[in-house]
Amino acid sequence: MLTEHTDATELESLQAVFFTYAIAGVVTVLLYRRLRPRPPIDLAEGARHGLHKSRAIVFRLAGLFAVDSLGGGFTGQAIIVLWLSLRYDMSTATAGAVFFWSGLLTASSALLAPRLAGRIGLIRTMVYTHLPANALVISAALMPTVELAVGCLLARALLSQMDVPARTSYVMAVVEPEERAAAASVTNVPRSLAAALPPLLAGWMLTQTSFGLPLIIGGSLKALYDLALLRLFRDVRPPEELRAADR
Repeated sequence: MLTEHTDATELESLQAVFFTYAIAGVVTVLLYRRLRPRPPIDLAEGARHGLHKSRAIVFRLAGLFAVDSLGGGFTGQAIIVLWLSLRYDMSTATAGAVFFWSGLLTASSALLAPRLAGRIGLIRTMVYTHLPANALVISAALMPTVELAVGCLLARALLSQMDVPARTSYVMAVVEPEERAAAASVTNVPRSLAAALPPLLAGWMLTQTSFGLPLIIGGSLKALYDLALLRLFRDVRPPEELRAADR
């Protein structure tokens, strides 16, 4: 967008984006430094830290989250931008505008997640929003025109991240207070590792053909995660949901 509305070159526009990102990182550090650590009130002194009572459920969740992250590695923004460029000859500036609106839709949808979770539960919120989003990313790969593909991607952005706050809340709710730090670590590390390989494979696939095979593979893996999550954890409800259901 900078190249279209200013005299800046594409290189200068990209440098400005990286510079802005760096400033945002510094501001984030300063904001975090103002926070004061405060342990949970119900965390008794001398309580056992690390995973113990919730070990089995956390390991199962970590495995499922790794499958989701593996699929997400095939559908990351960089891969989609590359695919749009190869498939439809979309410019970097246009792709940036698409993902600007995509980011706004994603941010606005996150505000709806708590209200939806309060009505249908955390697991159903995760699955019932994530599964259609994965169907949309698969559909985008099959669209004959760039307009339809972008439409699918924007519709996906409205749903694809609503599971994130619900997922974090669910993990924290089903473990004991003293296990929360360990649970966060155990569920996040496999996600990071699983996301490392797919971009390499996706990039190679796109050098062979501009067809959106990475999007189909990624959407299918993430849909498999959704179905498995619903099957295994539909009846594993955190205490907060059980208390709300009894009212």
